[in-house]
Amino acid sequence: MACSAGKNWRKPRKHRAAETLNSTAGLADLRLAVVSPFVDRRHGTERALAELLERLAGEYHCEIHLYAERVEDLAVIDSKTPRTGESGCIVWHKVPSIPGPHLVKFIGWMATNGFLRWWQRAFRGLSFDLVLSPGINCFNADVIIVHVVFSRLWELSRQRRAGEEQQSPVLRRLHRRAYYGLLTALERWLYSDRRVTLAAVSQRAADLLTQYFHRSDVPLIPNGVDNREFCESRRTARRKQARRLFRFREADLVLLLIGNDPRVKGVPTILEAMALVPQLPLHLLVVGNDAADTFRDTAKRLGILDRCHWESPRGEVLEFYAAADIYVSPSREDSFGLPVAEAMACGLPAITSANAGVSSLIHNSVDGFVMREPEDTQMLARILERLYRDAAYRRSIGEAAGRTAQQWTWDRSAAAAWELLQGLARRKGSAALHGQKTT
Repeated sequence: MACSAGKNWRKPRKHRAAETLNSTAGLADLRLAVVSPFVDRRHGTERALAELLERLAGEYHCEIHLYAERVEDLAVIDSKTPRTGESGCIVWHKVPSIPGPHLVKFIGWMATNGFLRWWQRAFRGLSFDLVLSPGINCFNADVIIVHVVFSRLWELSRQRRAGEEQQSPVLRRLHRRAYYGLLTALERWLYSDRRVTLAAVSQRAADLLTQYFHRSDVPLIPNGVDNREFCESRRTARRKQARRLFRFREADLVLLLIGNDPRVKGVPTILEAMALVPQLPLHLLVVGNDAADTFRDTAKRLGILDRCHWESPRGEVLEFYAAADIYVSPSREDSFGLPVAEAMACGLPAITSANAGVSSLIHNSVDGFVMREPEDTQMLARILERLYRDAAYRRSIGEAAGRTAQQWTWDRSAAAAWELLQGLARRKGSAALHGQKTT
């Protein structure tokens, strides 16, 4: 992939502002700094970022400078490689990683990516029209795409019963409190600053930004689905192989949940609902990085441990959807819920809660199920029993889900992002040029 960075690499910021203001309506020479600890397609936020960057570079000809510790599953150019030509590109500036627990890594990340960008601006003349960040990754972002509101997650965490909290080691509890304390403090500082443009991945996320930070000026950049990768034909073609891989029988009704923080995603509710219908051959497949010991203990107490399976994430996520019959995630909180959308695109019936952003796009009992109360185990058990007893109904819900998900494309998401970015770049370029004329 070529890039036009070579000729303007050292242009001063004031000249870049004048060029941006006077460029064509499409702002084809838009140069973006994008700051994210890592980019891959195994995690929701990072997968959404990869899809966006591909389109901003390939379709909107942006020159993207990606500051990240690691990059996978995305075509990039090393920052030391000479760049020629006129098409968009993604240049990766590798940020050194700091070892240690999450809190130390996060503080180190904020310091190192900030220093690297400052050094390149001061000594290499590398300036940007806009700085974009998916969440809190730097102190000087022009645009932050909000995929999660940590203030809400921390509120939910504090609502846990004292007995549950005491199960964790003291140092882990202290570390968690310090980490979330820092994140929520940064949210209050950055998200309350109206000079920072916020965008949300769902109406749910936008509502939370209004609730916690009084921001009612938040546009939507909704997540999408790669309908070429996630579709019913590809899922069904791999079903037998995937079922053998995870050792499921054809008679088993496999429930799938993908994501970290299984308590927030609704695993306790799923386990209790499964225990309410012991006569059904339900199996639960949970995919994530978080420790499962607590939930194994719960499953053992409920007598369903032998029907619960935990797997680590892998690059070929379609295998999990292929092995499943129903996607279940009665989330206590989820700004969007990308796996729900992907499961629907694969033709799977999906059950989520009204606290998930994707729920606003689902027609309840038509192309999916939306639980008003995420902890209503009786309701979840009834839905699961009906889907098991009525195979034709289960099939019709899955087919409708696939048709609905066809509308949720990454092209739509990128178009919304591009409209926001070019408008902001014009305003910022105009302000910079005005400042230049008055000095």
